[in-house]
Amino acid sequence: MENVNQKRLFIASCLALLVTAITFAIRAKIEGVFSTDYGLSKEQVGRAFGPAFWGFAIAMFTGGYFIDIIKTKTVIWMAFGMHLIGIVLLLLAKDYTSLFLANVFIGLGNGSVEAACNPLVTTLFPDKKTKMLNRFHVWFPGGIVIGSILASIIMDELNLPWQVLVSMLFIPLAIYGFLFFGQKIPETERVSAGVTYKEMMRNIGAPITITIAVILMILVATVPSFTVNFDSATPFIIIGLVALFIVLEGRLMNKITLLFPFVFCCMLLTASTELGTTQWINALLAKNGIGPMIILAVVTGIMAVGRYFAGGLIHRLNPTGVLIGSATFSVAGLLLLSISNGPVMTVASAAVFAVGVCYFWPTMIGVASEYIPKSGALGMSILGGAGFVATSMVLPIMGKSIETAGPQITLRNMSILPVILIVAFIGLYFLVKQKNTKSGN
Repeated sequence: MENVNQKRLFIASCLALLVTAITFAIRAKIEGVFSTDYGLSKEQVGRAFGPAFWGFAIAMFTGGYFIDIIKTKTVIWMAFGMHLIGIVLLLLAKDYTSLFLANVFIGLGNGSVEAACNPLVTTLFPDKKTKMLNRFHVWFPGGIVIGSILASIIMDELNLPWQVLVSMLFIPLAIYGFLFFGQKIPETERVSAGVTYKEMMRNIGAPITITIAVILMILVATVPSFTVNFDSATPFIIIGLVALFIVLEGRLMNKITLLFPFVFCCMLLTASTELGTTQWINALLAKNGIGPMIILAVVTGIMAVGRYFAGGLIHRLNPTGVLIGSATFSVAGLLLLSISNGPVMTVASAAVFAVGVCYFWPTMIGVASEYIPKSGALGMSILGGAGFVATSMVLPIMGKSIETAGPQITLRNMSILPVILIVAFIGLYFLVKQKNTKSGN
């Protein structure tokens, strides 16, 4: 790629993701502040944090649909602007509405980073996409480690206001802005390969149904009257109807495999397992005899190391094998955390959970890029966006469960998600095998 500084662009992308990650650590730390100092219930805090996730989804969907029209460079600078506004608003937040609004902009900024940088990384490194996506996504858990340590030092050791912690975000924000400034940003892989926009849409399988489903999920996460009640048949009927329409749109209208919609459904569960648990880490492990932010640092530190060395593991097991193993460890980790008592057992249980969720996010994105390459930037954006909007749904549900049923029961109930994923990833293995057999690979 002529006149493209691969190394500088990759480092800039990593630092942009670092800002995204540190916001997650900050939310995990300050949720208690808004409960104790500002009088919000945990369910309200969960809803106020929700925009950080569904805003992420909106930005990723919008970026995925239009990135090749408005160009990657524009999406990157949109991310910078949204991050800047969101950080300033968070510093001024004092109630539910202001906290909600700050998270809208932070979510839009975070989503724009992934919408731009996931396809940018695959374009910069076309021969080692999954490996470099894992290297790129090292900075998500890595950033949470940095944010967790900063939170412990600034708020626990130095006893400084939470606003000082939030202000630390300006440092990586300024650096990634500087590194992107004046650089040539290459076209996405889909454009470079000559795949048409229509063909990209077709390879999503059921883009209309998937988009409508995500909009419904955002409504559930945002509007209290849409709260999911799994004691009634309504949510299961809706899920069944969405599945039916995906089949009708994908098979009858687009006449294509439903591999992408299947991966989309799996992404809803992988993201909820990882991000739902880590966002509520403070409330889930507050009485385990060790600082929850230390546990968060341990979990995300293991994730960062695992992702950095992911290339060899993925080569030996292939992406679907890695995902099956990840789901298995996630079940074990959540169940162990639900019965852990004391620092040693809590750290050991958290380590098992970390190994489980370590490869979920980048490998799911990699599966789309490797096995459904014509889904392009839109496919990667839909998966990332879906993961975050699913998390925005699960946060208030978990918050209410923590208050009513307690942390242990909540963790035990969360283990149901990776149990479903074990079965789903075994199915994905056979779907991919069948697809490769038909294509002669």
